Amino acid sequence: MRVLKSAFLCAGALVPVAAHAENASADAEQRVIVVTGAREETTTATKTDTPILETPQPITVIDDELFLAQGAVSVGDTLNYVSGVTANPYGPDSRVDGAFVRGINALQFRDGMRDIFSFYASIRADLYNFDQVELVRGPASVLFGQGALGGIVNLVSKRPEFESEGEISMRYGSFDRKEALVDLTGPLGDAVAGRIVARVRDSDTQTDFVPDDRVMVSPSITFRPSPDTDFTLIGLYQEDDGGSTSQFLPLVGTILPNPNGRLPNDLFVGKPGWDRYDGRLLQGTALFEHRFGDTARLNLKARYIDSDLTYFTHYPDNYTNPANPFLDADQRIMGLYVDGSIARMEIFSTDNNVEFDFNTGSEVKHSVLAGVDYSFNSVRKTGGFAYETFDIYDIDYAALSDYGGGLPTPTYVAEDVDQDQVGVYLQDQIRFFDRFSVVLGARRDWTSAQSMGGPTRYDAATTFRAGIIGEVVRGVSPFFSYTESFEPIAGTASDGSAFIPKAGHQFEAGVKFHPADSILLTVTGYRIRETNRPVSDDTTPDPFDQVQLGSLTSKGIEFEGTAALPGDLNVIAAASYNEAELDGTGRQLDNVPKFNASLWATKGIPLGPDTSLLLGGGVRHVGANRSYGPAFPDGIVTPAFTLVDALAEVAYANWSLALNATNLFDKRYYSACLARGDCFMGSERNIMGTVSYRF
Repeated sequence: MRVLKSAFLCAGALVPVAAHAENASADAEQRVIVVTGAREETTTATKTDTPILETPQPITVIDDELFLAQGAVSVGDTLNYVSGVTANPYGPDSRVDGAFVRGINALQFRDGMRDIFSFYASIRADLYNFDQVELVRGPASVLFGQGALGGIVNLVSKRPEFESEGEISMRYGSFDRKEALVDLTGPLGDAVAGRIVARVRDSDTQTDFVPDDRVMVSPSITFRPSPDTDFTLIGLYQEDDGGSTSQFLPLVGTILPNPNGRLPNDLFVGKPGWDRYDGRLLQGTALFEHRFGDTARLNLKARYIDSDLTYFTHYPDNYTNPANPFLDADQRIMGLYVDGSIARMEIFSTDNNVEFDFNTGSEVKHSVLAGVDYSFNSVRKTGGFAYETFDIYDIDYAALSDYGGGLPTPTYVAEDVDQDQVGVYLQDQIRFFDRFSVVLGARRDWTSAQSMGGPTRYDAATTFRAGIIGEVVRGVSPFFSYTESFEPIAGTASDGSAFIPKAGHQFEAGVKFHPADSILLTVTGYRIRETNRPVSDDTTPDPFDQVQLGSLTSKGIEFEGTAALPGDLNVIAAASYNEAELDGTGRQLDNVPKFNASLWATKGIPLGPDTSLLLGGGVRHVGANRSYGPAFPDGIVTPAFTLVDALAEVAYANWSLALNATNLFDKRYYSACLARGDCFMGSERNIMGTVSYRF
């Protein structure tokens, strides 16, 4: 689908103030990006409205003004400037969003409910739908059930407002990116408000013959029959027509020399017109909240997702002989896998809890949360597979088969999985003398999973959480926490046995420095231990076979600072060091760098009573990483890289014109090169021009 043939331009809301620092300009027309304040409240870590300074673990909140100013075009991009995170570890991937948090894949949630359950069964979430992205580091199973040890990424949906406002934006950018966006909200009656969020995009990508087209419409409505009751319904229709920007190019010809030269970054390995990643997503969410005065609150949530996806792709056979995958002496001819799947996924999730606030003394306040949640997901995939040969240095696209426009035959059932989970949880947040906070929590989960019509596997887990934070002197709040996590895994090991759930725990200690509400510096150290982690089974010829090993340890130190300084100067700084190793190997996990660092700053400059200029820029560094395998027992090193981003925006009255650039100097680099045989290209320079009208 090519959805726009004319030059639509679009943008997001880049510049309204997100948090109010004392030194922000009083001029209503001054456009600034203000970083999250130290007293900002978030619900993700505790499922209650709790200030960051009362939560005994590091939390990062990235609002939409900030991540759009940083040039984010995907969920992964929003984490580019977050400590402890390697965003997009396999480069720009038009199929899925990804991030390593403390060396471990993070799970994605939306409004506190998990919305990704399988690879390549759904399309990526649209950033324009969200007010903010929240990252909670470390295990979070006590409140969210099955979850990754590294942390969770929670996307917070835009909801209707009872004050009329809106924006219409247009954008043109690199790779012939053309977009139009609309976000309108306001009252529909005395007790009803509505909102409509929409995007239409027609775009190419940095990979030849791979489009990135989208139509997204998200209507929502809020009913407020009383000041204490809110009932919100959010709908979503999204259709993507695209492909895979990940081309799995061989090591020999990318990071390793080939006599025919280096393969180009934009090389497409496949059949134009047949390769695709096309999906349709329908989603309905209901959110209900009722407050019983100041002492109790009821929260009910539910979501249904229906997803259809067609994924047809080619990728080179780098895996039979990673050190020399070529079939000829000239190192040009390779085997070519042809892989197709048609997927259907259904998800139902609900999370229901009640919160009670009470005192057990004049200086001891409790906030007790009790809840039950349930989730069900079903994934069905029909697959087809074939094998061809080709000259990777001179691809004859016409000679490749298109299999009649459908799957290669014979077809087969590639995946047939049903999973469900029921969990009950209890948490008590205790505040002493308005200076110290203790968080205690426990949870019990019951899960079941059935794969390929086989026997149903039942598992149960109990997880605990405890933490303390206190302002020992003004502006200094040390904290300590212990958290646990578990994660059921669909599928089987290479010997045919079903995977058992991953489990683990974390100890963490740190300090939050907050000399003013507009400044927050966090330094933390952690140690995570995980068991039953699937890793590559190097004893079999299939590079995708996996086996569950004994344990993994991830430990490290993180620093993150945000400050709104005088003169409308806002700064975000981050640095992290992480050692993530399979126990007993002494080797860092594949594609997990030990060191990352970043710095982002914006400066607002008033130009007149109705005109302002916003300048911003950032530098982000991702350290080198190493991958091991039988063909490379000493490892393959992916070099470190440093990228520069920039922002310039002029605002006049209700209008604004913004220019965003990521990888401003167009550095060519590899995000990951794996000893199994393939390399992944990094993001090329992306420049976008945005015109917005806000009212």
